[in-house]
Amino acid sequence: MRVTFWGAAETVTGSRFVVDATDQRILVDCGLFQGLKRLRQRNWDAFPVDPASIDAVVLTHAHIDHSGYLPALVRDGFTGAIWCTPATARLAEILLRDSAHLHEEDARYHNKHRTSRHDPALPLYTTADAQAAIGRLRPHPYDEPFHPASGVEARFSPAGHILGSASIRLDDGTTSITFSGDVGRPDDPIMKPPAPPPSADYVVTESTYGNRRHADTDPADDLAEIVTDTMARGGTLLIPVFAVGRAQTILHLLSQLRSEGRIPEVPTYLNSPMAINATELFCAHPDEHRLTDTQCMQMCGGVTYIRTADESKELTPQRGPMIALSASGMLTGGRILHHLRTVAPNHRSTIALVGYQAAGTRGDALLNGTDRLKIFGDYIPVRARTVRLDNLSAHADATELTTWLASTHRSPKRAFIVHGEPTAADTFRRTLHDDLEWATHVPTHGETIQLT
Repeated sequence: MRVTFWGAAETVTGSRFVVDATDQRILVDCGLFQGLKRLRQRNWDAFPVDPASIDAVVLTHAHIDHSGYLPALVRDGFTGAIWCTPATARLAEILLRDSAHLHEEDARYHNKHRTSRHDPALPLYTTADAQAAIGRLRPHPYDEPFHPASGVEARFSPAGHILGSASIRLDDGTTSITFSGDVGRPDDPIMKPPAPPPSADYVVTESTYGNRRHADTDPADDLAEIVTDTMARGGTLLIPVFAVGRAQTILHLLSQLRSEGRIPEVPTYLNSPMAINATELFCAHPDEHRLTDTQCMQMCGGVTYIRTADESKELTPQRGPMIALSASGMLTGGRILHHLRTVAPNHRSTIALVGYQAAGTRGDALLNGTDRLKIFGDYIPVRARTVRLDNLSAHADATELTTWLASTHRSPKRAFIVHGEPTAADTFRRTLHDDLEWATHVPTHGETIQLT
């Protein structure tokens, strides 16, 4: 068996791992690169192996940096099954259609305003391409073995990151390898903790927060302070959310705070059709989260859903006091940008970042104190307060991730550190080497490792 790291190596996004076992080829994850322009440009490159040579795809979860290249892969010749958990299949259907729509909208915008050096500007893939990929999804439950390719056994294990998220163990009868996927937190407000990692000869682990620990404060307390402060100043609280995961956590906390009388009753909007669909799906999978049926219903109460483009256009020019949740979580695209044009210049308002911000994104720029953001070709001044709710991350921090890995039944021969910026990955490599006495390695992009 050998594995080639064609994504999420030396960076956080673009998860793509090609596993060759005897005469079979399996692709673990098929994500889009996000953040820096040089990384995003990889999305337009030909896939590094012939898509037709891949026998199967196995997905850890539905987030776009793990699944978003699937429509292009199918369009360019992949004809096998895309294995995933049932919740991942339902979420991937929502996310892939939305991703295709955004790519088509971007192309239309560039062609209308002549803002692209390409004539005509084309989408990375179309809605028809996304639908073709959706048709290849093959749901399979946790903890039951399956065979994505001849002679290779696979198994999903709950990872606690979002609905459907999984760690994946592959075994060709000679060598086994576990891919962590994105690992959730043991005390997430709504998600159940991840199951212990499946034992294997080798481990490929994420390291998104490999050099950091999350704050020990109660996220409800932090959110209550931000809401009350912003509303007292008559501003808008803008919360860029990841449509799957953080949106539902924020809605749950806001519902809890309202019921306890800890925040004022103000208009609250969820302006993301994708997040709305994901929220409605949440209660269909009660085994994967901590919420009761009542809490699920309350999470959806007290919030106005903004579904249509016309409704969004009416909302985005409005000023506070109000709370607006919209995607994307890193401010890379979508309806959040229209909100940002109104909110960012207003000194009474607050922008609350509630998840990881990849290098090169607008969210990263805000964290680093930028005083302006480029939106739709224009620079917009930033006068709103920017705050970070790091304790709402859906990723385990360095300590939590180390504890999770240590819970495996046996130590691997070697651990490969991926899904982290260079400093985070190297710091986590040293942590596993020093604390667990594991052999570790941080792969480079395109590196192939022979597993024996």
